Amino acid sequence: MFPTGLSSPNPPPPPTQEARQAATNVKNDSSNITSPKKRKINGSEREDTAETISSSPPKTLNSSSSSSSSSSSSSSSCSPTPLHIQKKLRFEDSVDFIGLDVKMAEEAAAAAASCSNNKSKAVLLPGGVGHHANGLTKTAGSGTFANSKPGAAKKLVIKNFKEKPKLPENYTQETWQKLKEAVEAIQNSTSIKYNLEELYQAVENLCSHKISAKLYKQLRTVCEDHIKAQIDQFREYPFVLFLKKIDKCWQDHCRQMIMIRSIFLFLDRTYIYQDSFEQRFLEETNRLYAAEGQRLMQEREVPEYLHHVNKRLEEEADRVITYLDQSTQKPLIATVEKQLLGEHLTATLQKGLTHLLDENRIQDLSLLYQLFSRVRGGVQVLLQHWIEYIKAFGSTIVINPEKDKTMVQELLDFKDKVDHIIDICFMKNEKFVNAMKEAFETFINKRPNKPAELIAKHVDSKLRAGNKEATDEELEKMLDKIMIIFRFIYGKDVFEAFYKKDLAKRLLVGKSASVDAEKSMLSKLKHECGAAFTSKLEGMFKDMELSKDIMVQFKQYMQCQNIPGNIELTVNILTMGYWPTYVPMEVHLPPEMVRLQEIFKTFYLGKHSGRKLQWQSTLGHCVLKAEFKEGKKELQVSLFQTLVLLMFNEGEEFTLEEIKLATGIEDSELRRTLQSLACGKARVLTKIPKSKDVEDGDKFSCNNDFKHKLFRIKINQIQMKETVEEQASTTERVFQDRQYQIDAAIVRIMKMRKTLSHNLLMSEVYNQLKFPVKPADLKKRIESLIDRDYMERDKENSNQYNYVA
Repeated sequence: MFPTGLSSPNPPPPPTQEARQAATNVKNDSSNITSPKKRKINGSEREDTAETISSSPPKTLNSSSSSSSSSSSSSSSCSPTPLHIQKKLRFEDSVDFIGLDVKMAEEAAAAAASCSNNKSKAVLLPGGVGHHANGLTKTAGSGTFANSKPGAAKKLVIKNFKEKPKLPENYTQETWQKLKEAVEAIQNSTSIKYNLEELYQAVENLCSHKISAKLYKQLRTVCEDHIKAQIDQFREYPFVLFLKKIDKCWQDHCRQMIMIRSIFLFLDRTYIYQDSFEQRFLEETNRLYAAEGQRLMQEREVPEYLHHVNKRLEEEADRVITYLDQSTQKPLIATVEKQLLGEHLTATLQKGLTHLLDENRIQDLSLLYQLFSRVRGGVQVLLQHWIEYIKAFGSTIVINPEKDKTMVQELLDFKDKVDHIIDICFMKNEKFVNAMKEAFETFINKRPNKPAELIAKHVDSKLRAGNKEATDEELEKMLDKIMIIFRFIYGKDVFEAFYKKDLAKRLLVGKSASVDAEKSMLSKLKHECGAAFTSKLEGMFKDMELSKDIMVQFKQYMQCQNIPGNIELTVNILTMGYWPTYVPMEVHLPPEMVRLQEIFKTFYLGKHSGRKLQWQSTLGHCVLKAEFKEGKKELQVSLFQTLVLLMFNEGEEFTLEEIKLATGIEDSELRRTLQSLACGKARVLTKIPKSKDVEDGDKFSCNNDFKHKLFRIKINQIQMKETVEEQASTTERVFQDRQYQIDAAIVRIMKMRKTLSHNLLMSEVYNQLKFPVKPADLKKRIESLIDRDYMERDKENSNQYNYVA
């Protein structure tokens, strides 16, 4: 079927026998009739009829018709008006039309009216409707269209021509010459003098006949030879560079861009695109990007390389949309991804991931994740390097002793950083979240016990009264972050020991910043570790609340007894099992203090019989009123500092040995106390000779010229700071507690199993304990239990243990 508006290239076929009979009365007729041609469509023949009737000058057209009932002939003379009718019909064989269109009937009636003077039965229908001359026959019993009523149903039968139409001998050569000139014009980048629609029509006509097989083969050979030649040329002038030139033409709206698009359309129509072009195009693209990837990985930094890869992917996607077939998109993009990304996954990460993470390059990391997500296995490789980076960076924070002072804050900052990267760059991928947690848990426990101790001290520094850095809301957020780090440590019992010791100081000395913040932290620990973990800590708060009630009652007792004195005593009653263990230190208290202690002891034991009171002088603190030349001041000092200062009510100058003998304070503790009074910022004592350290033979006197802008002055309590001995003592107590827990776990397991091998016992103990244990320490605990008759070795198998009931 030819496009409307184009003349048919088919030559007129020789007239059939019936057509010659129908035209016996017509002489020198100039009308041309183009016979239909047969096409094979889906296994059936199809007729394309194109009939042209023209007269110049007008002549009389005689036609004969016949029917099944009778046969007659007549002639009619139509009006001399020129008749130019051009219609094209295409029917399939033996198609019945029921209910002929009214418009067609009306056209037939109009044609019959033009010859009404002769009342001829012969009717010339538009589209060549007539007797066998054009293959259209009326069914028996049907009348003419002119006599039929509008809208009446009619049945039409379409028959094939008896003779096969033929093309002129030179038609193939002429058409091939046109196509050859067009192909050469495209190859030479010159203009095509033929209409593209006309060329396409020519290929369609040739492909519709058996004679086109040779032409198709020739055309395909020419195109393939041209593509091979172009590909050979592209080895020196790469495909992608050539296509970039085409992109420029596209941007400039060049005519060549339309030509290139037409070439690809033509290749696709003729099946050359997939058979010959696409595979070679992909091979050349693969070769180009393989070389480009190797070169650019050496020349460019990772961020620049990633942006280049992203640009290449966008270019190839646009190229497919612009002039390639859509089927090429998937293998083309896969080729770029493989050569520029897949082949360099590990190299890219080794070269630049650490740099991107250290500098917190959010946009580049986002692009890295997006590109690696396109490649199979890319995310997994990125995940492994992500874990290695966290472990390596975190280990530098934890293992280095020089960073102990800043370890916890650096861990918190690092955790915030990786969380932000996961949320923004890695699209909150759950695999990266879990990998981060595992990595933190690994590196933070490379140094046993120390991170737990430092986390407890960090919490203490934030909850002290002197901390004015944060508001209540900020303090709450900070505690939440600390709890996240706390979850990663194994030695939670170490944390509990140091936290309890610091909490005791904050509560007893009144240095807690906020009771609400203290209880909030306690609630977080309870939620994380359970009620057993915080039971002692909760007991400490209960003791403080009960002590307040007891002191109210004690004041009422003092008023009832009418006991004279200007000293106000406040006592905190501590349950020994809840609070840290303190070593008692006997000191020489002033008589006034001793008398008040005895009064309180009488009062308390009178209410609670069977209890024992033990005074902890190391935890006491006092408020002293002092007079200097500048005026009166109030000094907030410890009990040891109080004992030293009270001595200067009795004299002007004392040596170190004299103060030690009078107060009974231990030598190391006394030296720290004197250092805080004479060498600190608030120097209420004067030391001779002047130095930062207290040495034997040093003399001390009251500094009457002491000046300070505040009325109530807090003097640094050096003796309240944790010493190396206290730290070692706390660690030793934790170790002792762990021994009890190990013993309890072993006995619990053996009581349930009765008999167990050594390896299985070790494995189950490790599973039950919440802190790391060395195998040598575990073996010692087993031997200890055997010695205490909790278990015994099997007599026949020394590697097996039996429980002793």
